[in-house]
This record gives sequence, C-alpha cells and structure tokens, in this order.
Amino acid sequence: MDYRIFPPEEILEATVSRLPLSKSVAARVLILNALTPGASDVSPDVLPVCTDIDVLRAAVNVRRGTVHVAHSGTAMRFLTAFYASSESCDVVITGSDRLCERPVAPLVDALRSLGADITYESREGFAPLHIRGRRLTGGHVRLDARWSSQFVSALCMVAPSMEQGLSIDLGGQIPSLPYLKMTLAMLQNRGIDAHTQGYTVVVPHGTLDRVEPEAERDWSSAAFWYAIDAASAGWITLRGLTASQLQGDAILAEIGPRFGVLTDYEGDDACLSATPDIFSRMDMDMADYPDLVPALAVVSCLVGLPFTFTGVSNLHLKESDRLKALAENLLRLGIVTETGPDSFGWEGERIPITQMPEIDPHGDHRIAMAFAAAALFIPGLVIREADVVCKSYPGFWDDLRDAGFTLADPSEPMPQVSAE
Repeated sequence: MDYRIFPPEEILEATVSRLPLSKSVAARVLILNALTPGASDVSPDVLPVCTDIDVLRAAVNVRRGTVHVAHSGTAMRFLTAFYASSESCDVVITGSDRLCERPVAPLVDALRSLGADITYESREGFAPLHIRGRRLTGGHVRLDARWSSQFVSALCMVAPSMEQGLSIDLGGQIPSLPYLKMTLAMLQNRGIDAHTQGYTVVVPHGTLDRVEPEAERDWSSAAFWYAIDAASAGWITLRGLTASQLQGDAILAEIGPRFGVLTDYEGDDACLSATPDIFSRMDMDMADYPDLVPALAVVSCLVGLPFTFTGVSNLHLKESDRLKALAENLLRLGIVTETGPDSFGWEGERIPITQMPEIDPHGDHRIAMAFAAAALFIPGLVIREADVVCKSYPGFWDDLRDAGFTLADPSEPMPQVSAE
C-alpha cells in the first residue's frame, strides 16, 4: 500500500483521538502479568492495537512449539528471558528475516551463564532460538547492553522468579535509562524492590503482586504529531496524552520549543501550538530517546534547524538501518545529512530536487510516519509501504485524513492546479 499525500488546504487545526496506548508499557504489562501468580489475562482495553503487542499477547500463552514474532524485537528479547525461566517451556522462537539479523547474543550469553538452556538453530548469535525452560537460580551476571536496553529489562522482569534474585553488572554504562526506569518502576508497583546501585541493577527474589495494569497514551507516537505541528504552524490536540512518569519520550514536551512546538495540558489532553521562536540549532545526546530520532531529524530539516544527534549507533540495528534510511530519504527531499559512527546531523546543506520524492521506509514504521510531515512542504510526495505503520500505530493514516490531509493512489494522475 502506497500513498501520495497532500496537506490540508487551510491552516491545520486538528484533534487526534486515536493516539495509541504505549507499546513499551503494554509489552512489560503482558510479561509481568504472565509472571504474576493468579493474575487474569490482560484486558484488551489497556493494550494498543498493533502487531507488536498482538504477537506478544499470543506468545505469552504458548509453552511448546514454534513462536513467530514477525518484526518485533521487543517480543524476541522479552520472550527469550520469559521462556528460558519458565520450567514448562520448550519452544523455538523466530521472526522475520530482518529480525533474525538483529543480535541477541548478549542476552543469550547472560541467560546461559545463569543456567538457561538455549541453542541457536541457525547462525550463532542470532534467532531462531531453541529454548528449553528451567528454573534459574539467579545471583550475579554481567551484561553487554550497548545494543539494547531491552536485554536488561528482559532479565529484570524474570529476576523475581530466581531463587537468589539477580544483580546485573552493566559494565559502566546504563543504556536508554528511561526504559530501564520504566521496567523498575513497574516492578516496584508490583511489590519488588528493584533498583540501581551505580552501574548495577538489583532485583530481589519475590512474588509479584497483582495490580491494575498501567495504560498510557504513547509519547513515541506523539512525536510524529509534534513534527506535523511544527511544519504546519498549526494547532493539534492529542486526546488522552498526559505528562508521563513512565515514558522517557515525554521529554518531547520539554524539547518541543527548540523546534517550534509548545505544549499545554488541558485535563487529560496535550494541546500543541506552533511558535516561530525556534532555537538556532539542536544538539542532543539521543541515547535515552532513540525512538524520537526519525521524527526530530525530519522536522528539524523542515523548519531549518541544524542539529547533531549523538548516542545513535544502535539505530543501525532497528527495523531498518534507521540512520541509513533517514539519510537516503532526506536526500530525496534535497537535504544532505552527515552520518558518523555514533552521530547523525545536518548543517543546513541542500541540493535541488528534480522529481517528486518517493519515500522508502525500508519496512520501518517510524520512518514512514516521520516523513508524513514533509508533505506540508512538498505536496504530493509518495510514501511507499505505508502499511508498515501497523507495527505500532495502525490508525496513523486515518488520523492524518481526519486532520485534513488527502491520501491518494500514486498511480492516479497528479491533480492539476488551475491558474486564476
């Protein structure tokens, strides 16, 4: 499914009512609930409707056979620890070709050192994995978590079931700290004194308390509306989006003024308004906020805000090589970026474009949604593989239509503008 996108004819003033619930919160809810004695199934009302959560919700009830998690790296990592520490499990967990190219060895090595029975079915260090679950004693483990904080969260969530609990030595760094804080806060809410001591994470043995599952609107998805608001100089209300104590990406409300968006809260809604008073440039360490990089990179280029983002090396290993995909597609807009080993930036260089841009998201939901804002500057640009947004935000294109955008079939002729 491809879309040619045209912006609203009037100044944008929209209300987004279907912003999804947080995928990060929901994934942890599903795992923790499955590990809580006597807990009932999680109500669909507190889960976002997206493929990542659909596969995880189905998989936590599987104990034998093959589990296919499609493109979901979150499901792969969380389920690897979940199955490895569940005595009744004998499963092979696999996913899409791209997912099986994303490294899982640090997590497998850590679990094996704790006594887990995990073997690689094909290539060493990558899925598919054959996991025979067993009760793990716990104790102490060293973990290389440079590529994903989800390795740490996966271990933390199963640690209470270990006889000795678990201390995790992160070797002098805590990557994507807000996501780890989310995991620890949700464990604490369930009666487990999970905490950090310097660069060590400590999770004691214990029984998880039954609680009402958390449900929050997704700040990562809100980033695309922040980009649209800045590019349109309009007004957008995001229904149900409140200041979050769990989601690190709520930093958007704080950094929005740098690229021209102010945030006010009215009841349970976040109200966005544009301001011309943007910063002269935006340099940020994005190690704690990797999911924001696509939207922030695109909107910064659209509003003429030079930037350098550091702490982004792990974006090479997402659903796509996100830095490569961003650079390639921004170049189609005439924007020349710079990519370093751990950086991505733009110093204002542009080149002319000679044809209508066609955005290739490379199978990545966040790339597809990030470039929707560019239609405000280049009406009629095309986004290929638009259905990739189903991974996290299936209703995105419907919300875009409701906001006044027109989504057309690229095979149809471009509309002609008559001269007055």
